[in-house]
Amino acid sequence: MADTAAARRPAPPLRTYLRLIWTWSRAMAQYPLSLALLGLAQSLSVIVELIAVLVVFGHAHTLAGFTTREALLVYGLAGTAFGLADLLIGQVERLGDHIRTGTFDTMLIRPASPLVQLAADEFSPRRLGKVIPALACLTWALATAGIDWTLQRALTLPLLLASGAAICCATWILGACLQFFITEARQAANSITYGGKALTEYPLAVFGTDTARWATFALPLAFVSWQPALYLLDRPDPTGLPDQLRHTAPAAALLLCALAALAWRTGLRHYRSTGS
Repeated sequence: MADTAAARRPAPPLRTYLRLIWTWSRAMAQYPLSLALLGLAQSLSVIVELIAVLVVFGHAHTLAGFTTREALLVYGLAGTAFGLADLLIGQVERLGDHIRTGTFDTMLIRPASPLVQLAADEFSPRRLGKVIPALACLTWALATAGIDWTLQRALTLPLLLASGAAICCATWILGACLQFFITEARQAANSITYGGKALTEYPLAVFGTDTARWATFALPLAFVSWQPALYLLDRPDPTGLPDQLRHTAPAAALLLCALAALAWRTGLRHYRSTGS
């Protein structure tokens, strides 16, 4: 009886997730040329976005008080955070497809978290193609943007990156949860995730005070790149928001993750199956 109970006990979520992504990665590795080309295509999409930033700031030289190198710092922080979130949990945006086809019901009866299964579904290393160029841009910007490096800033940087990625992951889950209530809501969810990515790639001061306040207090995307960049550059906030906000990225990440967890549980309780 004890062995039977142990067999039915769900595996730890992290272990399940790692096993699933390893399985999918091995499957994708059977087609190395295809994987490499898909990864290259992902990288090119990031490079095009990076060129757009360079063109805008190359013509203006400074925009909202930010130089090109400082703008690349903002872009690098945003691109790295969203790239990691897309790599780790981006597949949750396909929740509506699973609901329509009935495959989400299958996930619910397995002895593993449905969120973990959904996040790891069809995991592909090709999405590293988004992370690598953004991380390279961030590394270059950190070295050339004139940051006055102190021990505190050096130790805080990994925490800021982790907080930004957590905020992006939570945003993806919140967008996916809309599909529990409106199955065809994927495009609306994408407007939150990918629209939020486009917003955070530029200094928020470019968009004005109202947008900066919305991105700080409504959906805290300002803590993905804007507030961390202000902290690293030791710059006052040109939108007039308190400087203390730049230290609250971890708290914003925890709050948004808690909200995403609540939305996910609410969606599961609302879900009534497709009947197929």
